[in-house]
Amino acid sequence: MARLPRLSLAGYQHHVIQRGNNRQAIFSSAADYRFLLELIRQYARDCQVAVHAYVLMSNHFHLLITPQEGEGLGRMMQGVGRSYVQYFNRQHKRTGTLWEGRYRSTVLQTERYLLQCMAYIDLNPVRAAMVAGPQDYPWSSFAHYTGQRADPLVSPHPLYWELGNTPFAREAAYQSLVQAGVDGHAQQALTDATLRGWALGEPDFVADLQKRTGRRISKSKAGRPPLAPPKFSE
Repeated sequence: MARLPRLSLAGYQHHVIQRGNNRQAIFSSAADYRFLLELIRQYARDCQVAVHAYVLMSNHFHLLITPQEGEGLGRMMQGVGRSYVQYFNRQHKRTGTLWEGRYRSTVLQTERYLLQCMAYIDLNPVRAAMVAGPQDYPWSSFAHYTGQRADPLVSPHPLYWELGNTPFAREAAYQSLVQAGVDGHAQQALTDATLRGWALGEPDFVADLQKRTGRRISKSKAGRPPLAPPKFSE
C-alpha cells in the first residue's frame, strides 16, 4: 500500500517524532545533543518554523512546531536529518543510516492538545525513568518555560502567554501543569496520531481540516460498510 503524503499545513501546530534506526542511540556525547539543537535552530529559522517545545531522548526526539508555510516542516526536517547524519557519521567514524525512515507527525487542535503535548514532551525522560523530574533533564524546553534558562530555540505559543500576566505566574502555572501529568487517554492519543499521521482533535476540527487538504487525515472505519436491512413485502 502506498504511503500517505505527510500532513503539513501552514499555521497549524504539529507534533513530530524522529526515531533512530532499530531504536539505536542517536547521541554519543553532550556535543552531539548540542549540535542537533543548533541544527534545529538554524533550519527552523531558515524554513520559517516556530519551535514551541522539544525533547532530545537517547534514541529519538520530539518537536512541537508551527510552520509558516506548508512545505516548511518537510524542508526543515530534511535539512536537519541529512546534516546531522553527516556530522554523526564523520564524528564517530561510522557509515550508513541513522534514522528509522521518515519522521512521523500529526496536526493538533490547539486549544485541546497544545499544552498537553508540551507536558507530554517534557515528561518523556520521566516516563523513561531517566530522571526523577523534568527539571533534572538538560535536553528539553522545560527549563525555558520554568525560568531556569533562556533557550534561543524556543518560540512560546500564545496559549503559554495566557497562563499568567507575569513571567513568574506563567512559569509557575506551566510547572504545575506538567506536574499534574498527562492522562493515559491523551498520552495514547498523542502517540498514536503522531505515529500514524492522523490529525488529532475534536470531530469538527478534523472535518474542517479535511476541507483544507486532499489527503485523508483520519482513520477510516474498519470493515465493510453495513448491509442495508432486508425489505419485506407487506
